[in-house]
Amino acid sequence: MPKPTSTPRRRRPLKEADVPGLAARRAALRLLDAVLRRGEPLETALHAATQGLTRGSDKGLAHAIAADVLRWLPDLDALIDTVTEQPIPPDVKSRMVLRMALVQILLLETPPHAAISTALPLTEGGPRRLVHGVLGSLIRAEAKLPEVPTLPADVTERWAGQWGIEMVSVAARALARRAPIDLSFADAAEAERITDMMGGTSLMPGHVRLDHDVSVPDLPGYTQGHWWVQDISASLPARLAGVGEGRIALDLCAAPGGKTMQLASAGWRVTALDKSAKRLERLAENLVRSGLGTQVEVAQGDALTWEPAAPADLILLDAPCSATGIFRRHPDVLYRAGPRQIAEMAELQGALLDRAAAWLKPGGMLIYATCSLERAEGEDQIAAFLASHPGFAVQPVQTEELPAGIAPTPEGFVRTLPGTLEELGGADGFFVARLVLNA
Repeated sequence: MPKPTSTPRRRRPLKEADVPGLAARRAALRLLDAVLRRGEPLETALHAATQGLTRGSDKGLAHAIAADVLRWLPDLDALIDTVTEQPIPPDVKSRMVLRMALVQILLLETPPHAAISTALPLTEGGPRRLVHGVLGSLIRAEAKLPEVPTLPADVTERWAGQWGIEMVSVAARALARRAPIDLSFADAAEAERITDMMGGTSLMPGHVRLDHDVSVPDLPGYTQGHWWVQDISASLPARLAGVGEGRIALDLCAAPGGKTMQLASAGWRVTALDKSAKRLERLAENLVRSGLGTQVEVAQGDALTWEPAAPADLILLDAPCSATGIFRRHPDVLYRAGPRQIAEMAELQGALLDRAAAWLKPGGMLIYATCSLERAEGEDQIAAFLASHPGFAVQPVQTEELPAGIAPTPEGFVRTLPGTLEELGGADGFFVARLVLNA
C-alpha cells in the first residue's frame, strides 16, 4: 500500500522584522516618494516617513539614503540604464529601489548582499528578478559614480542661463561635499575662544566654521546659548543692519530666530513675527537658550494681514523663497523648485515688500534677503520694488562690511553663489539688498 504523500508546507511570508534594516529602507522609500511625487520638503516629510522607527540610527540611515539619492539621481539613473534592455519608467518603484540600493553600495559602503536583501522585499509583487539582475550586473561590472554629481537638466539650463555654465560646474562640486557648520556668536570674544578650542576657522568677527561631522549639542557653549547655527551667508542680512542702540526692528518671517538673535545681540529692540506657531516654538526656545528673550517680542501672524503697533527703524525681511540657494544641504530643492514655484514665491515676496514698505519710519532701513539662486527672487525683485517705490534707494553694501572672499555687486547688493568661499568650504546661495526710505 503506497505511503500517503505529505502536503508541502507553505513558506511563512517574511515579516519586516525578519529582515534587518528593512524598516529603515522602507522609510527612505516613503521619504523619496514624498519629495519626488508629492513635492514635499525632505525635512518636512521626515517625521511622518520615519514613524515606527525607534532607533535614531535607523532614522539617520533613512535620511542619508534619501538625501544621497537626490544628490546623485541623474547619475544613478545613468548607471541603471546601462544594463537594462528596455528603460525602466522613471516613476516606478523598481527604479527607486535600485537607486536606493546603489547609493548604499557605492556611497554608504553597505555590503552588496545587505543592500540586495533589503531591496528585494521593497518591490512587493514587482519585478524582483529585474531588480536582482540589474544590481548583480552593476556589481560585477564594478560600477562607479562620477566624482561630481550631475545636476538635473532643467536646473542646469536655468542656472546656466542666469549665471553661466561655469556656475553649474561649481554647483555640482558643492553638491558633492557636505556643507560645514557655521556658528554665529553674540560675543565676538567668545567666538575667538571657541575657535582656538575647537580648531575651527573664523571668517569674520563673531563667526566660527567647523567640520560638518561635529555633534552640535555637544559643543561647548551650546546649553549656555553662546551661539547658534547659521550659515555665513544667512548671517549677513542682520550684520548689515549695524548697531541698534535701542531702536525698533521688525524681523518678518523670523523663525527659527537666528537673525532675531543677531539683531537683539546688536542692541535692537525686536518684534519677531512668523505665521507658524510650531516654528515660533523653536524661536522661543532659542531665545531662552541665548538669554536674549528680554529684548524680543514674539508675535504670531501673517505679514500680509498683520499690522505693527508703530513704524520701525529697521525691517528685516528674509522672505519665503524657492530655497534653491541651500541645495547642498537640502538637495530635494533641485526637484521641488521649478519655474512655477519660483514665480509663486516671487509674487509673494513682492506683496511682502509692499507691506513692509508702509511700516518703515522716514530715514529707516529695509533689508531684503532670500536664500535663492534665482534672479526673479533677488535682483529682479528689487528692481521692480524700486521702480514702484520711488521713495526708497539702495544703501550700497561696502566691502569692509563683508568677510574676505565676499564682495558687493556693482549695484551695492550681496550675491553669494556656489563658488563663494569654495576653498574654505563654500557658502549658501543668498541675495541681500539694503534699502533706505528717504526722510
